[in-house]
Parts: sequence; structure tokens; C-alpha cells
Amino acid sequence: MEPKDCVAKFYSSDFYKNPDTVKEYLHPEAQLFWNSSAGFHKLTYSEIAGMSKELSQSFEQLRADISHLLSDGNMVTIRFTYYVRTVENPDEELPMAHFIAIWECRDGKMLKGHQISQQADDSPENLDSFLPI
Repeated sequence: MEPKDCVAKFYSSDFYKNPDTVKEYLHPEAQLFWNSSAGFHKLTYSEIAGMSKELSQSFEQLRADISHLLSDGNMVTIRFTYYVRTVENPDEELPMAHFIAIWECRDGKMLKGHQISQQADDSPENLDSFLPI
């Protein structure tokens, strides 16, 4: 799989509900270096898979709205917002967080990622930044 397709398909997938999806897109030696609003996290493949399982317990749906997807060889940069429907309120979709990630891919899978996230808000300027120019 081409690196750009791999990254886009992973974030748009049902990885949070299907552990086999994590295997399909992440390299067994995958590492994610993540700066979130809660602090820094270094995650291994098994920790990413475990976090995916936790997401399935909180969210009925997790949808990535991708605004930017750039690639250069085996390096891919993606910018997106996750929208969620919670178990408690499955009828309302809310923005959860904004992300930018840079992934190095190897053997058709995501190997090493650097990700930054921030809690989403519903300011029109922020949400409008995802509209095409």
C-alpha cells in the first residue's frame, strides 16, 4: 500500500472497533510520539492497539475529517479533526480534537509517527479552516 493511502485509510478506518485494522495499517515495530493537551506520550504498537480498544468503549462512532494530506516518499503528513458520537449520546456528533501527524512508513505500514493534538472547539474560524479554498 502506498504511504499516503495507508495513513489516510488508517485514520478514516474503524481501528477503534476492529483490532485487525490496527494490524493492517501499523508496522509491528510502530512507535507514536504524541504531544497532546494532556502531555507527552510515547506509544508502542501494543499501546496503540490498547488505546484503540479503550476508544471503542467510549465512542459509538469516531470520524476523521481530513483537511490536509501530503506525502514525500515514505513520509506522510495529515491534518484532521476527529468527530465523535458518544455511547451516552449517540445522536449528536461533536468535534473531539484537532490533529496533525507526520508518519514514516515502511513495508506499506505506519512505522514512526509524530503527532500533535489539541481539544477541539466549535469556533467558526477553526471549523471553517477545513473548508476548501
